Amino acid sequence: MRGLAAAILVVALGVPCAGFAQDKTQPSFGQEPGAGAAYTKFADKETVFEELNLFDEAFERVRHDAVDPVSSNKLIGAAIAGMLSGLDPHAAYLDPAAYKALKGAAKTDSDTVGLAVSLEDGELRVIAPRDGSPAARAGLKSGDLIFAIDKEPTFAMTLAQAEARLAGPAGSKLALTVLRQGSTKPLHLTITRALYQPQSITSHVVAGNIGYIRIAGFDAGTVAGLTSALQSLRQKAGDKLVGLVLDLRDNPGGNFDAAVAAANAFLDKGDIAVVKGRGPGADKHLAVKPGADIAKGLPIVALVDGGTAHEAELVAGALHDNHRAVLIGTKTFGDSAIETLIPLDSGGAIRLTTARFLTPNGAEIQGKGIAPDLTVKPVKVETIASAETLHEADLPGALKNPDAAAAAAHIPVAAASQSGAQKDAQLTEAIDVLRGLAVYNRHASG
Repeated sequence: MRGLAAAILVVALGVPCAGFAQDKTQPSFGQEPGAGAAYTKFADKETVFEELNLFDEAFERVRHDAVDPVSSNKLIGAAIAGMLSGLDPHAAYLDPAAYKALKGAAKTDSDTVGLAVSLEDGELRVIAPRDGSPAARAGLKSGDLIFAIDKEPTFAMTLAQAEARLAGPAGSKLALTVLRQGSTKPLHLTITRALYQPQSITSHVVAGNIGYIRIAGFDAGTVAGLTSALQSLRQKAGDKLVGLVLDLRDNPGGNFDAAVAAANAFLDKGDIAVVKGRGPGADKHLAVKPGADIAKGLPIVALVDGGTAHEAELVAGALHDNHRAVLIGTKTFGDSAIETLIPLDSGGAIRLTTARFLTPNGAEIQGKGIAPDLTVKPVKVETIASAETLHEADLPGALKNPDAAAAAAHIPVAAASQSGAQKDAQLTEAIDVLRGLAVYNRHASG
């Protein structure tokens, strides 16, 4: 078995053994020792083989000395998973069973939870629940930390493992232990998985002559939905719209091509994004198709927040850098990774980040997010629940009040209704900005 692990990784890494010996050449005439591309390539391979020898030694020690017998397949799978987990939260190894399950889920298109999550420093964080999903109905919010899924701690899970545990058949129950920002006690939420129909576009008229369009995600019908929504808004406003609000808050993304098309729908020139690959010459500019602005130049304000992620950030960046929209809200999530699922001969697969996108001006989004032009934090109206405060009745040995149940039944509920009707400060600010732009444009046009 000696050398088995190294041989496997040599193949996996694409290092040709025969070619390695051929590369052991001296630098060409006129070059100093250690100079030239051939020598650099040789030195890199030399380092790789030294590290593979280290891996081979550790592999053999674990296989022979571990207190419980472990198969070579399990060790190699764990090694590949560990290699990928060290890259970024998206990279993952799917063994044959997990890959088969993923392909089956893709064929049925059965998202029964509607929750986008990320893994940050070992913490499973909610990017955003999808509009109308079981996760949204259960009360999950952007930024929530999920500590346990069905009582199993998430700190040792990979992102792929967590997503697999969240998924399940319609009608089944999912128990989550969640910590919310600003709270010191965990929340215990139960989600009933269910098939739901995602609605990526909703719209209505606000303040009499301002159109509001909510983009909750991106799919094949997003652009058609945007076109239809804008036509409807013009009719409802008597064709007197003075501005448009695009609500991208808590939008975790979706189909990449659909997001590119959605950004293009409000632009008539420039770039939508820059896709940055590996190596020189790998960058690709996604150019706007001219004459596609369905809003016909109407001023636009885009609302963004920490739940605005991935493809939604592509749209926000495109509109912002092309001076097509003012961004209002809070900083976006900061995820621009483009992932590729690469099948392996073993029947498994690896999920690998092969590129990332930047804003048209070349600004990095990954890990940074997009800062709005005008920062407006949402108004938060909450009351401290009685259970959160220590009372005499909570002390050990306290006398029981026989009327406690009756008293609990008469707790006022005004605070709950007040919280549900809280003012949308970000939308209000967007309306004010659009009204100001409308006044300015009237004066500028004479």
